[in-house]
Amino acid sequence: MTPREQEIQRRIALSETRITKAVFPFTTNHHNTLFGGTALGWMDEISFITATRFCRLPTVTVSSDRVDFRHPIPGGSIVELIGRVVQVGNTSCKVEVEIFVEGMYCGTREKAITGVFSFVAIDENKKPRAILPGFSPEKDEVA
Repeated sequence: MTPREQEIQRRIALSETRITKAVFPFTTNHHNTLFGGTALGWMDEISFITATRFCRLPTVTVSSDRVDFRHPIPGGSIVELIGRVVQVGNTSCKVEVEIFVEGMYCGTREKAITGVFSFVAIDENKKPRAILPGFSPEKDEVA
């Protein structure tokens, strides 16, 4: 494994992010389930935190590649969002977010939503920059 690959693995492990939230009435829709827009906002937030923890640079969301709503999340549930870097490029990374739902007063837990978000690291001029400072992607070694 090259030094760059080792550094990527180290940063992936350190950047995993978990947030737990309760699904209160102000986050639900007319079906008393979590509003999709709220879920997407939470997912973008945790993916941003994960990407930033990975590279410790300013990042911007460039796309949500795919979001699958597997089943509704009822009001009164507990949700856990987990963000993990799953791919690293020269200036970008992809973060997968999973949302698990738990019954508030029972031990059930299942995956409800998954999505992948792409981020680009930017410099002070808002231009893309290397996501791993100090590493040359061309030579795959410390610059």
